[in-house]
Amino acid sequence: MDAFTQLTSQVLPLDRSNVDTDAIIPKQYLKSIRKSGFGPNLFDDWRYLDPGMPDQDNSQRRLNNNFILNNKVYSEAKILLGRDNFGCGSSREHAVWAMTDYGFRAVLSNSFADIFFSNCFKNGLLPVVLSNEEIDQLFIACAQDQKFSLFIDLEQQIVTADNGFKASFEIDPFRKHCMLNGLDEISITLQHEKEIHTYEERAKQQMPWLFMND
Repeated sequence: MDAFTQLTSQVLPLDRSNVDTDAIIPKQYLKSIRKSGFGPNLFDDWRYLDPGMPDQDNSQRRLNNNFILNNKVYSEAKILLGRDNFGCGSSREHAVWAMTDYGFRAVLSNSFADIFFSNCFKNGLLPVVLSNEEIDQLFIACAQDQKFSLFIDLEQQIVTADNGFKASFEIDPFRKHCMLNGLDEISITLQHEKEIHTYEERAKQQMPWLFMND
């Protein structure tokens, strides 16, 4: 996955609490196990006025122009600002895939559902937990300026803005290391490739019957 060190981006404010994973990516799109191709169906039920299906040409669907994701002002936003309990619902990793495939690199909220929070780190999407007051301040800033942007520094664990806003956030040291270095679970395992190979060779000598079909 792509490393995350620093990010400066316009903020897209999604002023809704309890945004669940079925809203982020509806169930009909879960048949694929590829991590790409979900971006056009991010927030599908809110984004379009007609129902969608996998492999459908979304350019022919009717857009809900009242939904913020369809506002071209926010087309370059890589930071999503949400409310409490973001990512609740079923434990579908596709929800994070849809957000990263669309182009988001970070999501800010005052609380996240546990499984969604964990899936973010596995896929290079930084979930930042701020206080209720700080989240309120950011929504006010976004309402005052649609071009409002934030700077996120993962190494320093801070979020800042040109209007003087500054907040710090907590992050598990191991997760921080993985995000800074672009390491997912497979990459972490492959760091021990030599030891794994040594173990397999030893196991072939000690238990050859396990490798008869190799």
